[in-house]
Amino acid sequence: MKIKLIGLSTLIILGAYTFLNDKAVEKISVLSIREAMIPMEDGIQLAADLYVPTNISVGDQLPILLEYTPYRKNDSRGSRYGLYSYFVKRGYVVARVDIRGTGNSEGRTIPYEYSEIELNDCDAVIAWLAKQNWSNGKVGMFGISWGGFNSIQMAVRKPPALKAFVALMATEDLYQEDVHYMDGIIHIDSWMMSNDLSNAMPGAPEFRLDENWLRNRFDLEPSMFKYMEQQRDGPFWDRASTRDKYDQIQIPGYFIGGWYDGYRNSLPRMLENVNAPVKAIIGPWDHYFPHDAWPEPKIEWRREAVRWFDKWLKDIDSGILDEPRFAVFVRDWHPPGPGVDKIPGNWRWEEGWPIERSLKRTFFAGQDHGLSMNPSKKDTHMLVYKPSVGLEGGGPVMWWGNVPPDQQKMDDYSLIYDSQPLDSAIEILGMPVAFLKVSSDASRANWVVRISDVSPDGSVTQVGGAAFNGTHRNSARDPEDLIPGKIFPLDIELHFTSWVFPKNHRIRLSINNAQWPMLWPTPFSMTTSLLIGGVDGARIELPVIPTSDRPVPKFELPSEDPLLSDYSSVNSGNVSGYAEIKSIKRDEQNGDAIGIAANTTSYRYPWGIEHFEEKIEHRTSDINPAETSVLGTYALTMNLEDRKIRLEQNVELNSDLKNFYLNFIRRLVVNEKILHEREWNKTFKRDFQ
Repeated sequence: MKIKLIGLSTLIILGAYTFLNDKAVEKISVLSIREAMIPMEDGIQLAADLYVPTNISVGDQLPILLEYTPYRKNDSRGSRYGLYSYFVKRGYVVARVDIRGTGNSEGRTIPYEYSEIELNDCDAVIAWLAKQNWSNGKVGMFGISWGGFNSIQMAVRKPPALKAFVALMATEDLYQEDVHYMDGIIHIDSWMMSNDLSNAMPGAPEFRLDENWLRNRFDLEPSMFKYMEQQRDGPFWDRASTRDKYDQIQIPGYFIGGWYDGYRNSLPRMLENVNAPVKAIIGPWDHYFPHDAWPEPKIEWRREAVRWFDKWLKDIDSGILDEPRFAVFVRDWHPPGPGVDKIPGNWRWEEGWPIERSLKRTFFAGQDHGLSMNPSKKDTHMLVYKPSVGLEGGGPVMWWGNVPPDQQKMDDYSLIYDSQPLDSAIEILGMPVAFLKVSSDASRANWVVRISDVSPDGSVTQVGGAAFNGTHRNSARDPEDLIPGKIFPLDIELHFTSWVFPKNHRIRLSINNAQWPMLWPTPFSMTTSLLIGGVDGARIELPVIPTSDRPVPKFELPSEDPLLSDYSSVNSGNVSGYAEIKSIKRDEQNGDAIGIAANTTSYRYPWGIEHFEEKIEHRTSDINPAETSVLGTYALTMNLEDRKIRLEQNVELNSDLKNFYLNFIRRLVVNEKILHEREWNKTFKRDFQ
């Protein structure tokens, strides 16, 4: 197998390169990147970057850390070179591998996330890495988002050489918590609509626009069509979910999540249900590596990962198993809005999950719209459905994360219940549960529950929330229409949260039927009811944590990473990295509500400058919510020395009472001339959405 050292024209045989032993790790100061092509059983080769120490000795062998994603290894060197240097300097080789049909790997682009094709290939990649004569035969996986997902999935498959993994910002529940059907409700965001465009771009730096590329990438039906066929839970989502397979995870796993990331629910479930060694950290972050995260404070998570991998891949007693299993950043109050750059709070250790000292404290929604520990007289509160509620939520409208704005504009169209000012602070940590008895005069309805902190100045900071598809009340696999007017119970578990409600603040419970554009509106105008009062009326159960002296983790501050000078951000775009709501237009007379989201980024590579731009129009109607649509326009432009390549993609999803209508148009434009175009159209029956 020939390996190319980046920046040099010579080819070398990787087998001739071996590495420093553990005693000499402190001498490692420089890394190099070598390219390899890893053969699959069917003859296809996957492209890999191998990040290795430069000062190596013959006969040394090191463990391998694998990150396996479709996110273009060549393009990612600017961000990964610094990230990986931390591991290389501590005695590891890091392999970055492009999934089949993406980046510089050969073959036909995978049909959707976490298919058997992807995971079977990963088995072969791990086996190949373990067999190289510069490897000690032990492989660890790690990754954020996609790379975290498939790290968990590969742990279930148990390839012999895989000895440990670290999963960041990832979940094991594909249906309820991934970005397609959050809480069982259809969700369309900028990643959903643009991911296939990035995969359609040929590999850098050659960017070969040939027939093979057209056939195996550009002309393939976008994966979004497959997801639209799977609107209910079932075997398609089971294939790579581990919800009922915790006993099959026998490989030690370290899970890292963020309070402002949408995949945080997996942490307590893993701690509670997996029998293999498990540790976890949750901090005040959005969808970022914690050493380079927003919001702050940041930590050097890689030190903890090295200690984890040292234990399982080098047989070094790093002391990591002597510590408590769960490091938690407990959030203190902060004002609402994405302008908050640093989250107040404190770190502490917990022994694991569940927390034994946790108390369940129930607050009842009152007849007078109060929230107290004593039930009120019975009553029924009615709410007219406003499908566009949530549009003022702003941000990247992605999930139950980010740093949401003031919730009052949403609460104006919700049923709200406020406690009296608190006599003393209350800390919660866990998954609050809302117990509701509801009805609707339509056959389809969703319920959205939020808890917020109302400060003395009147600002409303979201603390937690969740939604529930009413047709899934008995089963998400076999949905049933609602019976208009019939009351039924809903127990809604809110997403994992932490918060300290300060003295003199109020706890607010908000209930409505929409969270647009995060969740697609149900199609019928309607009025819903909520039963209030008595011990079985609407209430919220909070996981209250009594004050207790707990040990504090001592995390290092982030290290300063080396940079590759030929890779740099020209325009970093929005903080979130995704399209964010820039403008809102409402026509109260005809009920139309339109939100425009946008984002642009530019990046400099050794071969040219890439420019990405997106604009999304979110449109719904408060009078006729069946007529809802999302229109996304995308362009990915590569400005090279000899040409300008531009891939354009228009994505439109419309709905009416019975159907969804999905249209994709993709164009190849070279030097301002359209050379190729494909269009896909398909109608999907609304399957209890």
